[in-house]
Amino acid sequence: MKKIGACLFMAGVLSAASAQTNAPAVRPLSLSDCIAEAIKHNFDVRVERYEPLKSQLALDAAYAGYDPTLSLSGTHAHNNTTGLLTTNGASITENNSFNAGLGGTVPSGATYNLFGNISDNYEPSLERAGGQVGMSVTQPVLRNLWIDSTRLAVTAARIQVHFSDQGLRQQLITTVTAVENAYYELIYARENVEVGRQALDLAQTQLDQDRQRVEVGSLAPLDVQQDESQAAQSKANLILAVSTLGTDQRVLKNLITDEYTTWVDVDIQPTMTLDAPLQLFNLQDSWTKGMTQRPDLLQARLDLEQQGIQLKYDRNQLFPELDLVGSFGYNGDGAGYRETFGQYGTANRPFYSYGAQVTVPLSNLKARSAYQSDKAIERQDLLKLKQLEQNIMVSIDNAVGVARSDYESVEATKLARIYAEAALDAEQKKYAVGKSTTFTVLQLQNNLTAARSQEIRALANYQEALTALAQQEGSTLERRRVDVTVK
Repeated sequence: MKKIGACLFMAGVLSAASAQTNAPAVRPLSLSDCIAEAIKHNFDVRVERYEPLKSQLALDAAYAGYDPTLSLSGTHAHNNTTGLLTTNGASITENNSFNAGLGGTVPSGATYNLFGNISDNYEPSLERAGGQVGMSVTQPVLRNLWIDSTRLAVTAARIQVHFSDQGLRQQLITTVTAVENAYYELIYARENVEVGRQALDLAQTQLDQDRQRVEVGSLAPLDVQQDESQAAQSKANLILAVSTLGTDQRVLKNLITDEYTTWVDVDIQPTMTLDAPLQLFNLQDSWTKGMTQRPDLLQARLDLEQQGIQLKYDRNQLFPELDLVGSFGYNGDGAGYRETFGQYGTANRPFYSYGAQVTVPLSNLKARSAYQSDKAIERQDLLKLKQLEQNIMVSIDNAVGVARSDYESVEATKLARIYAEAALDAEQKKYAVGKSTTFTVLQLQNNLTAARSQEIRALANYQEALTALAQQEGSTLERRRVDVTVK
């Protein structure tokens, strides 16, 4: 008697200690609240948010291929030929030269160079200055015409921006799905603790009643030992349920915070209950969503698109280099800088040139090998894409099947619980008039406890099945009205 009483007392102490460690602050949270917290504070989401930023910076860097380059130089030269045979009698000459250039590439593949130079020469009793200003242009008409390395880099970087955006969506879907599942598991754990308490109450009530029957001699002491075993087992099950509740609390907290210490003493209480709303499942509609919204599928299509751009570049590299070249400008010459610059201004001493240059690689083995290799990669990527599309269709089909099955299980487990309650009530009435046994009553108590637990398990499973279906469709964010904003 004393031992059982002590055990039940310890069960109450353990339950209270597990439910209220350090008097936790109760915080009611809806599922939307938890999702909002996770989007702001989940570490995986915060880490992934940097990927679009990095991709955008990489795109900006790729455009640097079009940045013009400014070059400036100046040189002074001194030459002393005293004592040497010279035709003009000069012995010391001085030369100053200055050069400036601004060159770069434009999106058509053309390269340009704006240049200017001037120099002056000082010889005994002679000073002359001269130079040129103008520009030169080279325009590819075969290799590097429709795509070159800079345009390849820019296009690849632009695709990577979209790829990283889908990566962020994928991480958000993964996190929101995890939060939903953790939230439903927490509801289940709390309700399962209540089921355990009800089971312990039934066992304790049965034990108390049978002890009274033993005292009046209407029941054998052996039957009380069965009651004591049932009560002890119910207590152990309750302790396990409370422990599971604590674990599920910590799982949810880890998903919604980046400062766990501020949540460690918080008791999260879900504001919603588990239910089973009827949902009409349309496999074709789910397939359409999967084919248009799944981030991993969209990323695979972006990979194939990028490989197509690479193949376009490789094909262009098979052609020989044929470039149109030209230059135009003005000459200047005079007794000094001022006179030379004045001639630039009058523009009466022009120069120009035009022509073409061709470079033909004799074997072009590297370009041909790269083209064939990337062509094989493109075909391989296409097969992988088709395989992924089929796998997505199968996974959605499976998710729809599971959701339908879980919905049917909700009603079945509800009826099982109702029948178990009725069976136990009837058996307890028979037991009260001596027409049943302790063993039978205890067995029906266990059946009722299992039926109650299975009912809430089925409800949680159905909600999680809907969550899994949305994840397979890629519709999680739309379903939960989550806006993907890159900051």
